[in-house]
Amino acid sequence: MAEAAWMTVQLFAVTLILGLIVASVLTWAGFSRSALLRGFARVYISIMRGTPLLVQLFVLYFGGPQLGLSLDAFTAGCICFGLNIGAYISVGMRGAILAVSPGQTEAARALGFGRAQTMRFFILPQAAPLILRSVGVNAVILLKSTALVSAIGVVELTAAGQRFANATYQPFEALGVAAVFYLALTYLVTGGVALLERRFGVEEGKPS
Repeated sequence: MAEAAWMTVQLFAVTLILGLIVASVLTWAGFSRSALLRGFARVYISIMRGTPLLVQLFVLYFGGPQLGLSLDAFTAGCICFGLNIGAYISVGMRGAILAVSPGQTEAARALGFGRAQTMRFFILPQAAPLILRSVGVNAVILLKSTALVSAIGVVELTAAGQRFANATYQPFEALGVAAVFYLALTYLVTGGVALLERRFGVEEGKPS
């Protein structure tokens, strides 16, 4: 079970990093002056949020070979979950940026700062605490969603629990241990996010 928990941690870490990259690109595209990029971001987010994650995983893993894309189960899980959670995180990022008063942008532009400089030095620092909270919520959801890769053969916590249950005929105990591991990992993630929130002075969803 400890080895399976480590597999879950690896899957979670790789997926979260990929998701943050995807979310940053989507957020940038969403605020782009190009109508094509904005449209792409909207369509992508709609598809990822509007279809079940398990279906997306099956399409990539089982349907990929038809398009010449053969991936091992772990890689398919990382890519699929990263592309999916990136859409959700980007929505939180966009909301956090829009929550910053438009007057901040107007003031920065009046001082001669360009569009990119305004975003970097004025908007993002104020939006960062809210972005952090959104990322934290989605990180917990992602951690629990990693259980879905058991459907394509990755031996993480859920798969290991099922194997022990089948071998011992004690599903309550075996899956109960898996649940305890998930609870411990979730506690670590939420604790880490809480530390970062205190670092940024987040209180009731607002920067202090």
